[in-house]
Amino acid sequence: MADHLANSWESPVGSLVEGDPIVALSWLHNGVKLALHVEKSGASSFGEKFSRVKFSPSLTLFGGKPMEGWIAVTVSGLVTVSLLKPSGQVLTSTESLCRLRGRVALADIAFTGGGNIVVATADGSSASPVQFYKVCVSVVSEKCRIDTEILPSLFMRCTTDLNRKDKFPAITHLKFLARDMSEQVLLCASSQTSSIVECWSLRKEGLPVNNIFQQISPVVGDKQPMILKWRILSATNDLDRVSAVALPKLPISLTNTDLKVASDTQFYPGLGLALAFHDGSVHIVHRLSLQTMAIFYSSTAPRSMDEPAIKRPRTTGPAVHFKAMQLSWTSLALVGIDNHGKLSMLRISPSMGHTLDVNLALRHLLFLLEYCMVTGYDWWDILLHVQPTMVQSLVERLHEEYTRQKAALQQVLSTRILAMKASLCKLSPCTVTLVCDYHAKLFLIAISSTLKSLLRPHILNTPDKSPGDRLTEICAKITDVDIDKVMINLKTEEFVLDMNTLQALQQLLQWVGDFVLYLLASLPNQGAPLRPGHSFLRDGTSLGMLRELMVVIRIWGLLKPSCLPVYTATSDTQDSMSLLFRLLTKLWICCRDEGPTSEPDEALVDECCLLPSQLLIPSLDWLPISDGLVSRLQPKQPLRLHFGKAPTLPSSTTTLQMDGLIRATGQPKIDHLRRLHLGAHPTEECKACTRCGCVTMLKSPNKTTAVKQWEQRWIKNCLCGGLWRRMPLSCP
Repeated sequence: MADHLANSWESPVGSLVEGDPIVALSWLHNGVKLALHVEKSGASSFGEKFSRVKFSPSLTLFGGKPMEGWIAVTVSGLVTVSLLKPSGQVLTSTESLCRLRGRVALADIAFTGGGNIVVATADGSSASPVQFYKVCVSVVSEKCRIDTEILPSLFMRCTTDLNRKDKFPAITHLKFLARDMSEQVLLCASSQTSSIVECWSLRKEGLPVNNIFQQISPVVGDKQPMILKWRILSATNDLDRVSAVALPKLPISLTNTDLKVASDTQFYPGLGLALAFHDGSVHIVHRLSLQTMAIFYSSTAPRSMDEPAIKRPRTTGPAVHFKAMQLSWTSLALVGIDNHGKLSMLRISPSMGHTLDVNLALRHLLFLLEYCMVTGYDWWDILLHVQPTMVQSLVERLHEEYTRQKAALQQVLSTRILAMKASLCKLSPCTVTLVCDYHAKLFLIAISSTLKSLLRPHILNTPDKSPGDRLTEICAKITDVDIDKVMINLKTEEFVLDMNTLQALQQLLQWVGDFVLYLLASLPNQGAPLRPGHSFLRDGTSLGMLRELMVVIRIWGLLKPSCLPVYTATSDTQDSMSLLFRLLTKLWICCRDEGPTSEPDEALVDECCLLPSQLLIPSLDWLPISDGLVSRLQPKQPLRLHFGKAPTLPSSTTTLQMDGLIRATGQPKIDHLRRLHLGAHPTEECKACTRCGCVTMLKSPNKTTAVKQWEQRWIKNCLCGGLWRRMPLSCP
């Protein structure tokens, strides 16, 4: 992606096989494989639910780092591998899969745990065998080397049945069940009107030894010779002609004995694969038993799944059907392109049409949200199935599961769970203000870690704690309401920074000061939970973080007074920073983690009531509440969109006209990350987050090192982890 923008792509490097069309293509495996243990979905530890599987990368650099690259199979039976060196150089090598090259109509690529690659090929005829090859890639003397080896092949079962030998003359689909599951393959043979699908598994089997040889050299225990042999797991009856296949990506480990799972009425997303047919229907079938689990029809007239294909009325001309499909990471959404070039997205219910208990449905969604939280995959497809009534329960349960994890894991996932909660809360009008709170919390964490990282110890190589850790420790220990008394306990020489750096950080420091003032001014209204910032008033950790930053700002203000937050006060002699720190400390003492929580006393509430008469309360620029499609998909009414045009859709139920949340047309806009005002019609190119709607300028207007350090955090992803997209200059 050019500049890491989801709607701007460029091709920096490539490889070419002259005059030889490519039939299969895959990135090399990076060695990361996670196993999903559905049977342990009730366990408290994420380590029990999701475990790392020992899996070797296709190729490694020095130190075991996986090497990037891709592998392709051509129509004439060549395999070509291109490797990307860290310097940007591309190493390419091409080799024949076997000595006798033949036509390859279909191919697929999978990977083994030992770092090898398995390629499956077919010439398109069901009378020919499906061939399998092991491919080993290595780098020798700065050149890419490919070694191939023939593996056992197979003939489809339908061609060995004398009654149906010529009924399905062509193999139309060939897919490994998973990218890292080279021992299970799905095959589809078709005629002009019908198809049959078979699932095969590669097993190690003992080779029986003749009695004559047994007498000469008896076979004892593990010494029995073993061979690899393909065995059929399951096959369908005659189906309508299959036009496309989509395989699940969830790494649920199933053995050959797990076929009983298919008969269960409960469906775990990821067990089903999708088959599209020429009549326009899509079947979800179990990936091993191939039993039908659900059916979707693109036409409005429903048809019985037991109705024979021959009895269905034939339409004039070919029906609209999918030519290519992909399931999302959690298999809760299906995207396909039909024969008219239209892109469609279908939601796939976790219950697969069965009546599912609400608690069981919540457990399914919670388990998948946890999976996305651990892996980092986007959870947009899960949001398609979250109803407004589920939001509160899901957020609470997700938080409970998160707090059960070890402290180290909690620290790693701390920002991701906030982003996940924010996207969930967008779906319900009851929780919509919490979206602002979660984004403010993400912003506060980012500012705190950035400002603390700028602090340097006065004496290098000191075994003592870092200045940031000392700041946290001292602020937590000293509960004095006087900011100057807290400041005296710190080594102020560690806070000395370059004057230009301090001035460049003024916008971020201003946000901290404005946010503290806004929170304290809203304390008397805490009985109204619809007001943004409400959750901060009982969050001791966040209030403690704000308190630490106020101390840092106070010290920096002594060095460079112009970097201090600017307040509009009614009195020239009033020390606004001291006043806010005193009130903030009193509020923090009421709800800090170390001591017993208590309600703010009346004196504190009264003082906060007086704040609007002492200081001008700023209006904070909250993020847009409803800027995406997910919340508009909840009523389950189909939406029609046009590529390249912004959708003009009715506002969702979550869009409430609340103070400070909805931006009026023509109102000046702000750079949410730099806190710079852009004007009503920005002249600078901007980018927006595809997940939360956060807007920031594409190019930095500031060259200061500290500001660059802040901006480096958001080059690839937004504050919430979402991808960036380029915004047109005329975009409102």
